[in-house]
Amino acid sequence: MLLSLLLTPQVERFARRHHLTDMPSDRKIHSQELPRIGGIAIYLACLVPFVVMLCYAPQIPYLGGFDKRIIHLLLGATLAFGLGLADDIRQLGPGIKFAVQILCAAIAYMGGIKVYVILIPGVAKWYLELWAFPMTVLWFVLVTNAINLTDGLDGLAAGVTLFASLVLLVFCVNTGRFLVATALAALGGASLGFLRYNFNPASIFMGDSGSYFLGYMLAALSIMGSMKSQATVALLVPFIAMGLPLMDTLLAPIRRFILGQRLFHPDKDHLHHRLLNLGLTHRYAVLTLYGITILMGILSLLLVYIRDDRAAMILFLFGVVVLAGIRKLGYFQYLAADKVYDWLRDMSDEAGITRERRSFLNLQVEILKSEDLSALWISICIALRQLKFDMAEMHLDEATDIGAEEQLLVWIWTRNGFNLREEFCRKCVMKLELPLLSDDEAYGSLWLIKDLQRDAISHYTLRRVEHLRRTVIEALKRIVESRKQADCVQSDE
Repeated sequence: MLLSLLLTPQVERFARRHHLTDMPSDRKIHSQELPRIGGIAIYLACLVPFVVMLCYAPQIPYLGGFDKRIIHLLLGATLAFGLGLADDIRQLGPGIKFAVQILCAAIAYMGGIKVYVILIPGVAKWYLELWAFPMTVLWFVLVTNAINLTDGLDGLAAGVTLFASLVLLVFCVNTGRFLVATALAALGGASLGFLRYNFNPASIFMGDSGSYFLGYMLAALSIMGSMKSQATVALLVPFIAMGLPLMDTLLAPIRRFILGQRLFHPDKDHLHHRLLNLGLTHRYAVLTLYGITILMGILSLLLVYIRDDRAAMILFLFGVVVLAGIRKLGYFQYLAADKVYDWLRDMSDEAGITRERRSFLNLQVEILKSEDLSALWISICIALRQLKFDMAEMHLDEATDIGAEEQLLVWIWTRNGFNLREEFCRKCVMKLELPLLSDDEAYGSLWLIKDLQRDAISHYTLRRVEHLRRTVIEALKRIVESRKQADCVQSDE
């Protein structure tokens, strides 16, 4: 903590001298230019004391001697810090960042820092076996990006890391994992010292170098602190202790996917932004999130000592509170039951699973089979009857070599009970004109009329109409081509 207090002002002056600052923008909260490489101070303040302590680890009995996993921890943390620093200096693409994050996770995995068993106290226990590596990578990437996304308000990421480190530290001390507890103490101390300059109003930002480093360290130390043997871990305690940033990370891609946005495009719709939209000030929003983090940390520690059915009840109540909080923040407007149902219905219709879609697809096939205009028009009328249209007209261009024996340029169909003269003037009648155009030829147009008061338009009517238009064009094209081939045969004879 003392080293962080001393180093942060030096890093701030260095950043301003070399113009390594973060400029204000529409998606950012701050309104003035601020240094963005505060992660350098956090990295040095955490690792320098910890590495010095490691030199004396063999002489300190309760530390249990030197652990080879620490080497992989330091290598992966340094690489994560370097990735964030490169992103702070020169913006990197999401592909490069995810690739390096996976590499950092692989370094930890090869050193024995892996998720091998998922244990929920009093509920279940799953051995991952072949899924150990992908689950380890997922955990590292999730926690790293969770802290990164949390770094949206002054002091939020550093404060959340501080409280999560304290919770995991208490857990490690109570379970006798003192070496990991020492690393967590260094991480919490570096975060606490940095908060002196990062809390609202901030004079420096940690940047991606700080958030990636903090996220990687929390991911690795949470696994090491929960280990029961060389390759087992209970992730429930760290998952709930870091539940706030993890929940925000899981909600962000779901929200962007539903709204049709790019999954990794930054926005101003995270949990802390929602609190600001509710009217909270910058400082009170951060303090509120601090309080939630502390309560979730206490809950995670309670679950460690409750091994019976009460653990399941606490988890259930926790889930109810989380859902209520998400609903209060307005996230359920994206996940409302009617919207999810409509989306699933659209997906099943596009995939051809629904009976209505398969039935209409059969009508399209019959239209494509038409050998002449008469058969085509009969199939079109059957399709329009299924769509509950009241009247249709197909107008063919005179220049079109359609080869119709009747030489009709206008084909008319009327549904039983539809009075054109009375209904056409009513405002509830929907009229559509569909051009029958292919890439190289115009065949005419298809007019459709529907009385919406008589039969309301269904969820898929307009989509079916467009499918019908394309099918009719394809059928007309085939009829014209077959007519041209027949004319060529006759001329040859």
